[in-house]
Amino acid sequence: MKLLMTGLGGERIGEECNAYFLPSNAYPQHLLLLILFIACLWGGNLQAQHTFSGHVLDAATSEPIPGVEVFLPGISRTALTDRKGAFSITELPNDTYTVYLFLEGYNTIEEELVIKGQDVEQDFRLTDLQVQLSAVVVREEQERIYALKRLRAVEGTAIYAGKKTEVILLDQLTVNAAANNARQIYAQVSGLNIQEANDAGLQLNIGGRGLDPNRSASFNTRQNGYDISADVLGYPESYYTPPAEALREIQIIRGAASLQYGTQFGGLVNFVFKKPSPEKIALTSRQTLGSFGLRTTFNSLSGTLGKFSYYTFYNYKQGDGFRPNADFKSHNFYAHFGYQLTPATKLAAEVTYLDYVAHQAGGLTDAQFYRDPSYSNRTRNWFAVDWLLYALRLDHKFSVNTDVSVQFFGLDASRKAVGFRTNRVSQVDDLEAPRDLLIGDFNNWGVETRLLNRYKIGRHDAVFLIGNKYYHSTNEAFQGPGTNGTDADFRPALAQFPTYDAQSDFTFPNRNLAFFIENIFYLRDNLSLTPGLRYEYIRTRSDGGFRAIDRDLAGNPIRDQYFEDNRDFARNIFLAGLGLSFKPAPNTEWYLNFSQNFRSVTFSDIRVVNPSDQVDPNISDERGFTADMGWRGRLDKVTFEVGGFGLLYDDRLGEVLRPRTRVTAEGVTIEVPGPPVRWRGNIGQAFIFGLEGLLDWNLLGTFSQKEQSEMQLNYFINLALTHSEYFASEIPNVAGKRVEFMPAVNVKTGLRFGYKNLLGSIQYTYLSEQYTDATNAPQNKQDNLSGIIGSVPAYSILDLSLSYRFLKWLKVEANVNNLLDNSYFTRRTTGYPGPGIIPSAPRSFGGTLVMEF
Repeated sequence: MKLLMTGLGGERIGEECNAYFLPSNAYPQHLLLLILFIACLWGGNLQAQHTFSGHVLDAATSEPIPGVEVFLPGISRTALTDRKGAFSITELPNDTYTVYLFLEGYNTIEEELVIKGQDVEQDFRLTDLQVQLSAVVVREEQERIYALKRLRAVEGTAIYAGKKTEVILLDQLTVNAAANNARQIYAQVSGLNIQEANDAGLQLNIGGRGLDPNRSASFNTRQNGYDISADVLGYPESYYTPPAEALREIQIIRGAASLQYGTQFGGLVNFVFKKPSPEKIALTSRQTLGSFGLRTTFNSLSGTLGKFSYYTFYNYKQGDGFRPNADFKSHNFYAHFGYQLTPATKLAAEVTYLDYVAHQAGGLTDAQFYRDPSYSNRTRNWFAVDWLLYALRLDHKFSVNTDVSVQFFGLDASRKAVGFRTNRVSQVDDLEAPRDLLIGDFNNWGVETRLLNRYKIGRHDAVFLIGNKYYHSTNEAFQGPGTNGTDADFRPALAQFPTYDAQSDFTFPNRNLAFFIENIFYLRDNLSLTPGLRYEYIRTRSDGGFRAIDRDLAGNPIRDQYFEDNRDFARNIFLAGLGLSFKPAPNTEWYLNFSQNFRSVTFSDIRVVNPSDQVDPNISDERGFTADMGWRGRLDKVTFEVGGFGLLYDDRLGEVLRPRTRVTAEGVTIEVPGPPVRWRGNIGQAFIFGLEGLLDWNLLGTFSQKEQSEMQLNYFINLALTHSEYFASEIPNVAGKRVEFMPAVNVKTGLRFGYKNLLGSIQYTYLSEQYTDATNAPQNKQDNLSGIIGSVPAYSILDLSLSYRFLKWLKVEANVNNLLDNSYFTRRTTGYPGPGIIPSAPRSFGGTLVMEF
């Protein structure tokens, strides 16, 4: 914060643009200066041509409508109407454009705009759908907006041309939003593998294409464009997931996002919150009751007062869970404040706070699961999260063609876990014994600067993006004895249990500096090429140590020694990518993309001791590439996307079953008695490829000629067929095996239907068998010893959701999850919340009362 504020008070370098020298003690000053200087050169010398302006009025009342988006898709230009309903788009060259006007709850207008030698002023009138028309027609208008947004090549200061991108519009869905049901929310995102946490959506666990779904660690997770995970490099797990009730959309960019957002294989998941209401004050209140004691309340306030805008919410969740010892409680607060400093400059500040405590019922063996999936033999296991995010963003338009954004963000957070863990999942908890305690504290901050410029090469358009990110994080990790109580007590008990086996205390200071550049070259009006480069300097360190205790056959300690484990690992990474986009028609596109990927390994998880898991202390980084190609678009009443992908992993991280070992005080690794453990390290080289397809067909729209039908019936299918294989490995029994977390068949299909103000959706989900280790250990239903070893069997689920709008301000939602009451599970764990099988929820019901004022 200090760096940015003092920088804006520096020495002016030009009158044409408001760029400044930064003080010499600011770390990223050189790149910021370069970006602002380039902006002066490009933005200060471009002359305006013509202006398109006007007003947008309510068709019934003739009152001005604020907040309407006026969009010219051909050049990705937008404007929002002010409180007087006025808008203006300047510096338009002579040409013929298509102009769209849309605002949630109103009809969408599509008209031709001709700029020929003079300014154009035109007024528009919108029809209020929620007053005059049914909920079915409102949804049809939302689908039109969705089609427009999906095809944009440039958004703000980001380039998406030639990439596999997916946008989820939350207002377009009829799903269980109160419980953040990821199975429904992400139903039309191709190939996602979702692990269920049974905590009303407090944590999101998504993977796909062979990536571990655990806490979405293979994706770069962001909120309104800034990072929200514990540590992007050292601990990229997301313990916080924004509530679906607060979201406007979720943006997903596959592996090619590594060039703009980080090096990860999975890509980007960006949660975009709802915009402030154009009214002075708007209130939304959602009250939910559900099975297993679920109670949630979501209340938001938003509005616009002149140049000031705001959006805030408070979300409370409480539930008992469907198993004993599975209760949870959470508080989530968010506030966004924006101020339009000038027509070209906007400043926004955000703060997010999440606090939750969850009782953890523990894992099961296979035999226990098939006997009674609701069983729990853990009463003393607890988990707590305390998450504080803050951000400050400055957006400025130097000209119609040049935009710059500077975003500062930070995190002050912790996660704590205490409980009885053992590789013998069926073992009864010793209530007198200490519990294993894990504490992680995360403090990080960063600043990301982006400049985007639209220019011409000859008569063809081009778009240039350059950016920089500096990231500074300091993690602290403690493992040791916790108390032998039964409550959520996260205090260390070293004095009471000094010879506890698993003891370590580390600090992990990580530093990251990145530069990235991409450029869209339009070879023809409908054909573009987008090359890109990213450079990363990564330095990861560990400062601290651990205790090693040798014991005799009776379990008595015979040697107790402390080892320091201080490491320093710096590397320079270069990534390259290339995208191709061809649009043979306005609503269809062929795309091809190739991008290198890299997964950084730090030491934050190496010294965490799990009774069922061991990590190779020499674990190294993971490298590879992602390639996507496909055809997507909208043909009449059908929205579709079909394509193929390939992923290469070199030194892929994975897990295999190995004999149990330990390191002696002399540093020698020896085998010890006991069941095998899952050993995690660099397994070998793997390749994954497959076909992914999405079809959304408006059946009634196809067979009915009515423009505003009182009925709706859409069929959708999302199908992924994949093949995966380890083709090289030095570890026995791995080469030729399938990659973990990779079901060969992943399908989600269903119907969205409606009649007047009644809307509904029914969805069927099926995933074939997937393995959880690289040796492809099969499932053993009679196994009553492990639970951590084996596959995840194929499973299928049916979900039903309904909503009915009584009045413009009153709506009721109802849902039935797992309608057929199938017994299944989606994950095996070696640590928390297990170890063992974590059963998924049986049939459950929920109802929500929605009031909007």
